[in-house]
Amino acid sequence: MKSFWDNAVSYTEYLREAGERLGNPKNSQESDYAEYYRLGIQRMNRMWEKYLPNSEQVATLANKNFNGKILIISEAWCGDASQVIPVVVKFFEQFEIKISYRDQEPSLIDDYLVNGGKSIPIVIFLDENLNEIAHWGPRPKYGTELLNKHKANPEEFTKDQFYVELQTYYAKNRGFDTIKELLELL
Repeated sequence: MKSFWDNAVSYTEYLREAGERLGNPKNSQESDYAEYYRLGIQRMNRMWEKYLPNSEQVATLANKNFNGKILIISEAWCGDASQVIPVVVKFFEQFEIKISYRDQEPSLIDDYLVNGGKSIPIVIFLDENLNEIAHWGPRPKYGTELLNKHKANPEEFTKDQFYVELQTYYAKNRGFDTIKELLELL
């Protein structure tokens, strides 16, 4: 885990690099994902501005015995990541947090597959020695329920409906469920 931690970047660096990838793509995937990078940056900035930690959740964190670090596996083009990462970074700001790029560190994500897929973001709580305590991801339970609803009947609940409902949920919930679920792990 140490090498993944050492190669990971801060949230500020993550945002800066996302902007660079949008403005100057290094490969065809980055070019193909340009609109997703743009949306991701826009959503991360909006979530950063709008998110206010819930006082009860802050009190719950204070009663936890966590004093480690947080590693997040992500990519800036990911819709779930753009809603989750700013909330995690802001809520857990007193801890050291780094982000590891899923596509640059494929052996890391292979340890955190979700139903066989490389779904992101994955939030990993580490102790002071970088041993895993717990992990979470890629989205709050309600978001997963929406995805399962779409997969079970894509004609009835289309991909577009899924995306709209998921983004509406994120906008209304403002990170509360994400933090609630993360606190339950600690």
